[in-house]
Formats: sequence, C-alpha cells, structure tokens
Amino acid sequence: MCFKEVPWNSSYFCLMQRHWRLPLLGFTLFMLGLTACNKLNLFERSVAIPKHEWKSNFEPSFTCSIKDTTSLYDIALVLRHRDRYHYNNIWLQITIIDPSGQQFRFNTEKILGTNEKGWLGVGMDDIYEHRLSLQSDIVKNGVSLRKKGSYQIRVKQIMREDPLQEVMNVGVRIEKMTQRN
Repeated sequence: MCFKEVPWNSSYFCLMQRHWRLPLLGFTLFMLGLTACNKLNLFERSVAIPKHEWKSNFEPSFTCSIKDTTSLYDIALVLRHRDRYHYNNIWLQITIIDPSGQQFRFNTEKILGTNEKGWLGVGMDDIYEHRLSLQSDIVKNGVSLRKKGSYQIRVKQIMREDPLQEVMNVGVRIEKMTQRN
C-alpha cells in the first residue's frame, strides 16, 4: 500500500495547526465533567445468592477499610432480583461492626416497587437492580464511619418467606461524599 506524501504547507496541516485546541478542549471538558460528581466510589462488592434462593441463615458479609475519618460516607445496598420476585419490599437486618468491635444492628424495610409505577430499580430484561441508601437508618441508629480501620457489614434477609425466591445478588456500596460550594 502506498501513502501519498502530504506537504507540510498544505491546507490540511494549516487547518490542524489552527484547530488543534478543539479536541483538547473537548477532552478536558469531558474529564472535568467526570470529576465534578459529588460522590466518589470507595467500595463496592456483591455476593451471588445461591440458586437465587436467599435463605435466612445465609448472611453475606463485606469488609471495607476506612482511612479518611474526616469525610462523610453514604452506605447503600445493591440488590438484584428477577421480575418474578413476589413482593414490592424487602426486610433486612443490617449489622455493622466498627474497628473497635462495637456492633450496631438494625432492621430496615426497603421499598422495591409500587403498584402504580412497578419496580423502582433499573431493569434490563427481567432483572432489576436497586441502590438502596442506608443513610437515614445509619443516622437513626447512631452509626458513623469516624474510626480508622476495617468495618464489617453483614446483610440478612428477615422476610417471612424462607428461602426468599428470585433474589440474585446483594451487595454494599460505600461512597465518599464531597462538599460542593
């Protein structure tokens, strides 16, 4: 294959010399847009529920490390289920153990859907994913991530149905919240 040599004084190179800043400007704006978000993902792990049947004795556990004790953190559950899930809510028991061994345990109900709107999570085919904030539960129960070290978070389903059918994954997501002025 032969390439035609283009002289440096051609109109193509003159155009590139004048407008080389436009792609650079576009890339810079794109990167600024990505970094302008008000939350930074610090930790996210997910566990598959065996056979999509969440038994009450199966309690997924997640361990994360907190190094910055001056920041605020948002803890959310990530739950994936099939469209055939029988309920519009889920009851969970959350246990958080801080680096000193202090244990916080609370029950919480999370709404997954309504009769009017259907599933509230993001769906693809027959699978729905929900990001369920625990922020109000954490504040109400006096939990804070203000100690440096490892935190353990355990999630247990406490619904009447055992095993709870059609739940595929459960996970924890911790985001560092930044202040915007």
